[in-house]
Amino acid sequence: MVNIVVVNDDGWGTAGIRLLAKEMTQLGHVTVIAPEGPRSGFGAAISATTPIYLRRVEEHDLNGADVYTTNGTPADCVKLAREVILKDKRIDLLVSGINHGSNASINVIYSGTMGACLVAAEKGIPAIGWSINDHHMDVDLHWLQPFLCEVTQHLLEEGIAPNTCYNINAPVGEIEGMRWTRQCRGHWANELVANEDKPADALGSWHLAGEYVNDEPDATDTDIWAMDHQLLAITPITVDLTEYGSL
Repeated sequence: MVNIVVVNDDGWGTAGIRLLAKEMTQLGHVTVIAPEGPRSGFGAAISATTPIYLRRVEEHDLNGADVYTTNGTPADCVKLAREVILKDKRIDLLVSGINHGSNASINVIYSGTMGACLVAAEKGIPAIGWSINDHHMDVDLHWLQPFLCEVTQHLLEEGIAPNTCYNINAPVGEIEGMRWTRQCRGHWANELVANEDKPADALGSWHLAGEYVNDEPDATDTDIWAMDHQLLAITPITVDLTEYGSL
């Protein structure tokens, strides 16, 4: 029996993780472990200074999956799966998502969805992250659904290299194909918006917003280009951040 762990950063109960978990039950036994609430933007953060709790969800409709929630981060979910829930079993695959919002380009360094995948990869667990380019919780996922098992099965059969995982980003609407891509060079601008109200002892108050800027809009081999052309972008990423060209 293939043991599959499903995690996310949007929190338990969102449409993305429920669809992903249901689809993965076609490939093996699924264990879902998800944050109790949103953890977007947590990257690979861990709960280094606070206790981590684990709760079992008894009532759900996920085709025989085991479901747990935690107050921890997506990275904590991976550690709990490996060292507590499935301590005496092999984890054959970790899938993360489906994230409500793109994790292409520079977003990958902030992403809790991909943070979980990188932690899994570091521990030798094959991992795939899924995202769709829309932040709305009610985004239409039916165009993506047929690809979930097909692509996952293909990547497993091909073999996922050590310390490597896959960042898969889907466009909204009909998907016209798939493309191997690299991470687009881009950045966020105008990221902080001032609030009128602030604590009396604070220098100011802001909330995060921002505008994504594509630094190479003419490149045709990037994840951003693929999504802009209604293609599923499949990008291999690695835990090794060394820039070997500078050595």
